[in-house]
Amino acid sequence: MTDGERHIFNILNDKLDPSSLVVQDVSGGCGEFYHLQVSSKAFKGLTMIKQHRLVQSLLKEEIKNFHGIQLQTSVDETN
Repeated sequence: MTDGERHIFNILNDKLDPSSLVVQDVSGGCGEFYHLQVSSKAFKGLTMIKQHRLVQSLLKEEIKNFHGIQLQTSVDETN
């Protein structure tokens, strides 16, 4: 895991308490493009757009340095 991946992972892990979280730097390690997969109960009742906006708001400062980001979010429905 790169430093950038670890930093993003820690932010999302702390704020969303996800059941599943994958952070991948897909820019060859330069930290400009990330693919994120997040499953969390925090998304319950939110539309997909609101889920994505929530993630983007948590990474507001980090996103300023990205070229792009791919998000896949889902609601954790487990009890």
